[in-house]
Amino acid sequence: MSGSLWLRNGTMRDTLPYVPRPRPAGRPAGTPRGLPHARRVAPEAPPATGRDTALPPYGRGDGPPGRRLPAGREAATSRCAPAHGAPGSPGPGSTRTSTALAPDPLDELAERLDALTAVAVHPDEIAAILESDGMTDDHIRLTYGRADSFALAEDLYARLERRHPGPEAAGESGGPWHGELAGCLLRGLLFALPGLAYVLGAPLLAGPRGAHGLPAGTIPLLAGAVVGWVWNQTLSHRAYCRLGLGDRRAALRALAVGAPSGALAGTLVALAAALATGPVGLPAMAFAAGQSLYLAAATVLLVLGRERALLGALLPLAGGVPAFHHDLPHPLRTGLLLASLAATTACAVNVLGPGLRGGPKDGTAGAARPARTARSPRAGGAPPLAASLPYGLFGLGTGLLVLYTAVGDVLAAGPAAAVAAPSAVALTLSMGPAEWLLHRFRSESLAGLRTLTSAHAFARATTVTLALCLGAYLACLLALASVGTLLWPDAPRLTGPRLVSLLLVGVVLWLGLLLQAFGAVRAAAVVCAIAAAAQILVPAAGPAVAGGAAAVLTVLARVLLVRPTAHRS
Repeated sequence: MSGSLWLRNGTMRDTLPYVPRPRPAGRPAGTPRGLPHARRVAPEAPPATGRDTALPPYGRGDGPPGRRLPAGREAATSRCAPAHGAPGSPGPGSTRTSTALAPDPLDELAERLDALTAVAVHPDEIAAILESDGMTDDHIRLTYGRADSFALAEDLYARLERRHPGPEAAGESGGPWHGELAGCLLRGLLFALPGLAYVLGAPLLAGPRGAHGLPAGTIPLLAGAVVGWVWNQTLSHRAYCRLGLGDRRAALRALAVGAPSGALAGTLVALAAALATGPVGLPAMAFAAGQSLYLAAATVLLVLGRERALLGALLPLAGGVPAFHHDLPHPLRTGLLLASLAATTACAVNVLGPGLRGGPKDGTAGAARPARTARSPRAGGAPPLAASLPYGLFGLGTGLLVLYTAVGDVLAAGPAAAVAAPSAVALTLSMGPAEWLLHRFRSESLAGLRTLTSAHAFARATTVTLALCLGAYLACLLALASVGTLLWPDAPRLTGPRLVSLLLVGVVLWLGLLLQAFGAVRAAAVVCAIAAAAQILVPAAGPAVAGGAAAVLTVLARVLLVRPTAHRS
């Protein structure tokens, strides 16, 4: 850095001024000096004897006799000469010559940036750090002897050991990549239990078959469910963003406004679909309205981490299990449905109310209201609505793909075909193992960042981990579908084409969730939405469409997730 002080703008070709160095005692003139990086300190001059000691005619330096230094060099020499008692200068009475090596500035820089460079996954990250620190190429050439910031970054990356932080224990962090298997299985159960409500409510849909050979009231139910999926996925993303910014009260406000609005929107769309497709009975419309209300309340509980409360609210639906083999009275069916819906709604209201008032159940009693800063949601910290729409589109696409596995044969072959309900239930239950396998893939990727030393080795290890996790998920899905087909009364056989289509849809779902978790939600949402639309428009081409979507997502996952930079926390 000292060299840069001598430069003038635009004078890189100028020679630096000569700075003479003191010669140790006993070294005659003309003796070669030591290495350039060795600093030699001259011994102290003999003490004064009461009269001034005259300077040599050529100044303070050790230039040749008879040659006087220019004024600038003489001043520079006087500044460079060590003073008595200064650090590094010999004390009084010392007659030995001390030799000290100047510290390597690169070592100092590596020590200063150790915490940042040790977790870098590529030298370009270090180069970005250097440039953000204000280092120019001229400064780097003069101080560290490297051509530019990229060369310096490569040296720092090579000399420092990688110390990428590993995942914490599952019970020690609430981060998005830490989850126990029990918690993941619980959420998978919560996604599947509402299916018993359709078993209990089957008599409400009794009547002549409507469009596409589906039971009466199916189209309004599907329309309300689709609106609920899109709305609640978008709402969940916005609430999670506010929770991530530390403003829980803003997240509660978003849920308190968005959840009832979503329930109302789903009910109105179901009513419009009923009017458009033909007469639908009042019980079917009441069931569709209850479905929209449940989706809104369950979204509130899941976003706020109240899975156990939701499980307790869904327990009355377990009374629908005997309905598979016995005809339950209609009042009992209606009572079980209303009890579960009322319990879910009450839990959601109980969570939102005290939280908005800052009550003790939310843990904010007596806490100060967060200051409005540039990062608070009300000041623009939360993402815009357009950033949440891809999550809603992803919910729409995946929901329609799951529905197609159940009613795809009916859409393609007509009323004579059976509804493959076990396939849809298996896909829903498999979301628990799918979530846990996402955690495993992330953990193994972080382990690769800590142990592997080349990008090629990391890409190979990540590809193997991706294949193993996907294979484990498909094995779980196959087991669930086989067991469900055996237990479900009058379920269609799990033939080869139906099994292949189910597994391909499973590949699309798991890879879509994986890409969404790593930030590639737009690509996953577009692929899933196009596949769902193609299956609805051309029901007979369902397996081919699912296969194409699975191939596209596989390529995207292989290209995006083998890069070390994709796995930064």
